[in-house]
Amino acid sequence: MVLNYIWIAFFLVAFAIALVRLIFMGDTEIFPAIMDSTFATAKTAFEISLGLTGVLSLWMGIMKIGENGGIVNVVARMLAPIFSKIFPDIPKGHPVTGTMFMNFAANMLGLDNAATPMGLKAMQELQTLNDKKDTATNPMIMFLVLNTSGLTLIPMSVLVYRAQLGAAQPTDVFIPILLATTVATLAGLVVTSIYQRINLLNRTMLLFMLGICLFVAGGTVGFMQLSKTEVEVLSTSLANIILFSIIILFILSGVIKRINVYDSFIEGAKEGFSTAVRIIPYLVAILVAVGVFRASGAMDMLIDGVSACVAFCGGDTDFVAALPTAIMKPLSGSGARGLMIDTMTTYGADSFVGRLACLFQGATDTTFYILAVYFGSVGIRKTRHAVTCGLLADLAGILAAIGIAYIFF
Repeated sequence: MVLNYIWIAFFLVAFAIALVRLIFMGDTEIFPAIMDSTFATAKTAFEISLGLTGVLSLWMGIMKIGENGGIVNVVARMLAPIFSKIFPDIPKGHPVTGTMFMNFAANMLGLDNAATPMGLKAMQELQTLNDKKDTATNPMIMFLVLNTSGLTLIPMSVLVYRAQLGAAQPTDVFIPILLATTVATLAGLVVTSIYQRINLLNRTMLLFMLGICLFVAGGTVGFMQLSKTEVEVLSTSLANIILFSIIILFILSGVIKRINVYDSFIEGAKEGFSTAVRIIPYLVAILVAVGVFRASGAMDMLIDGVSACVAFCGGDTDFVAALPTAIMKPLSGSGARGLMIDTMTTYGADSFVGRLACLFQGATDTTFYILAVYFGSVGIRKTRHAVTCGLLADLAGILAAIGIAYIFF
């Protein structure tokens, strides 16, 4: 329901602003620009889905081998003590636990091509536990919010763009991004737990969250000892080694179980193809709305309004120039990436604003995109508190990024 209102609001606000610009400013190009945006973003949505088809078929085929080979069940049993606290409505040891863990691990390592198919597979398995097929369950919402919070240990793409744009030390945003995305993830976990009345104040969960913090701190210290070149080589190599090792492990588990590995792969790949087709309408809906909102000038007006409010309250407005990236990130990953690059190009890669834009890009994930793809893949229309919790996690990540940027830069 919330997503429905937001979607309608994008169009109505865009139309109102465009009408004002046409009548009072004589901007005769505004409506053609908006219509061009609708066609362009609709095409982009289809191209994204088309591009996902091969990747989804590959990884869902691999996941089917792991499922039939029993490796997913093994992972599920190992994680049962922790996941039973976060996802109390999922039966202990259910295979979806293993699939969700692999999705989280792929996200943390920045393996987007693997994370999305694994996430969609997890959502399909969660749907089998859902009595109301058009309504999001508590485990679905928790899973989605933890995805949208965007916990990433290796923000490789951000570091690469900084290097290309001439940053003196491209990796200087690594630790701040890690801290900001950790805050966003923990905030998403806490907020969703409050909505779902999940008690996190128990020994298992407190130790788990402490372990996450120690793991992040240890990784941070380790990467601080390396040069820029060593960080790039290590992170890229580690990610690809882990990714290919997963493929080999799943195939070997199938061989040991004496299943037909090839047929299992084909079975899963067919699911991947049908999933890619199902998400097209949802992607078109959300990306067109975002494109219209941006083309109308509503995004620029929002930024100017925030700047005026901060200045009126006597606050420092240095961070405002980087806000377009923060506001665009929940709506469109490619849009936010473009704004981040534009900010670094305009103000300099080593400027405060340029670095803060990188923090915004790495702190959270594309909430509405993930909502559209994940819920769309299983036909969920009633999202309940998913949008609210996801945006609150994004807000926590944005505020953390601003505070951390002032501390570090």
